[in-house]
Amino acid sequence: MQDKYDLHCHSTASDGALAPAEVVRRAHQQGVTALALTDHDTTAGLQEAAQAAEDCGIRLIPGIELSAIYANQCLHIIGLNIDAEQPILTEGLIKQQALRQQRALKMAEKLQKKGIAGAYEAVVQAAGNGEITRSHFADFLVAHGHVDNQQDAFDRYLSKGKPAFVATQWASLEDVVGWIRSAGGIAVLAHPLRYKLSFKWMNKALAAFKLAGGQGVEVVTGRASLDDIRLSVQLLRNHQLLASVGSDFHTPENQWVELGRLAPLPAEAEPVWSLFSPRQPPAAEIH
Repeated sequence: MQDKYDLHCHSTASDGALAPAEVVRRAHQQGVTALALTDHDTTAGLQEAAQAAEDCGIRLIPGIELSAIYANQCLHIIGLNIDAEQPILTEGLIKQQALRQQRALKMAEKLQKKGIAGAYEAVVQAAGNGEITRSHFADFLVAHGHVDNQQDAFDRYLSKGKPAFVATQWASLEDVVGWIRSAGGIAVLAHPLRYKLSFKWMNKALAAFKLAGGQGVEVVTGRASLDDIRLSVQLLRNHQLLASVGSDFHTPENQWVELGRLAPLPAEAEPVWSLFSPRQPPAAEIH
């Protein structure tokens, strides 16, 4: 049987709705045979996910999604097949997590100035032991009747240029790719078309990404149209990069994005999993 990969998803360790073990079990139910859990700036869910994967016979690819800055633009970089205990990576994560904390405080202050109180306390409670993301603020705004849905929250308050947006100086693209490579991982640019940047700009960014040690581009995503896939294939061919696939699953409530529900990878795109080692560490080795 051919493996079914999903190499981008989230749990309650960051901004997902399901616990890591629940994400793995749902992926298994959806026919996924190889799953990467890629929470934002944290590997906290990997141990639980690894145990669940062992229990249900699915291959877990230890992963992460890191925010990086290139030319004043935030890009998301997926790290696949990482060693979650590698010191250079863990030190980098401490810095990223501190930036997330600072950003959350500033966003709450901006909302307070708009007459929306209590955001920080609410998002801290909602995130629990996980990392605070803008999605937690979006959920808060929805729950308190300030907007109709998450997208409305981003459109009115949380996106660049909106009242509660906070520009964050994440680690550089070179540093983030370096952390992933130091941890034995494969660096993949997530959802290249979602940034709404020109083709020329993205080609420039991918040239820098490859120079830093990046190896892949996410070609098939949960929301990708056939045109999106064709454009992404062109980007990776321009730079001789490998192709990744990932739903970017966050919640069962979003009927449009489901684990494993992905278009086929075009035949001309060499898959990033060709670089995966055949051996997968047992749950006890992932922390």
